[in-house]
Amino acid sequence: MAGGAWKVAYADFVTAMMALFMVLWISAQDKKILIATSHYFQSPFSSPLTDHSGIMPFNKESNNSSAPNSEDAAGKEKPSDKDKQIELSFLNSVAADFYKLLHLDQNQDEKPLDIQVTSDGLRVTLFDRSKHPLFSGDTANFSDSGQHLIQSLAWLIERNHFRVTIDGHTRSSFVPKTENYGAWELSSDRANAARRVLVHYAVDSGQIERVTGYADTRPLPGEKPDSDANQRITLSLSFGPKPGEDKKNQAAPAPIAGAPVSSRIAAPQLPH
Repeated sequence: MAGGAWKVAYADFVTAMMALFMVLWISAQDKKILIATSHYFQSPFSSPLTDHSGIMPFNKESNNSSAPNSEDAAGKEKPSDKDKQIELSFLNSVAADFYKLLHLDQNQDEKPLDIQVTSDGLRVTLFDRSKHPLFSGDTANFSDSGQHLIQSLAWLIERNHFRVTIDGHTRSSFVPKTENYGAWELSSDRANAARRVLVHYAVDSGQIERVTGYADTRPLPGEKPDSDANQRITLSLSFGPKPGEDKKNQAAPAPIAGAPVSSRIAAPQLPH
């Protein structure tokens, strides 16, 4: 080969050999590593195998303090603990990717959106505030920004095959317009409206396990019963069987210890 062309050919050869080595190495790993690697290539914005993705960093000092000091104990981490760490890292990356997708501003005081990593998956709370409404007035009709947010959540749910439960809540100061339509009806209708939009945007109806309205019976801890923050829709997202397979009833997941990450939508626009 004339000139430096041989250098380019050699570099291509080395790159191909490295790619072959990586494929052979990954193929030799256990099932959990293969699944985590597969999740990474499905959602490559941030690796699920990193220590943290900006959502809920692992406490390295705590982990190190509880580990045995002897060299013989090295590498004897329980498989269940290792699997859980991989799953939590993946959930952190999913939440981080969702923030990036919507260009969310995490430094605002009021929080129209709150995401918690739980023992079973993610808990996503959408707030209906007067300044940044999720719905149009005291109705079950989504605002433009609310419609866009639910559409984006549908993409997240369908892509990761989450099971879904949807809970609707209202504040105690809600004043019904008619005698036969109060807080129970509104919270139930809003939760069901979220279900309809998710199904419309490609979420399989079999992935939605429960839709419930709680009226004003479950205010947020630390919030006054009449606070705007209690006007909300909560979606619990968890891993599980695909639609059509046997499912086991599970209780609502409890938040994992650690500060939940919250954010605010920076003027999302409904795509045309």
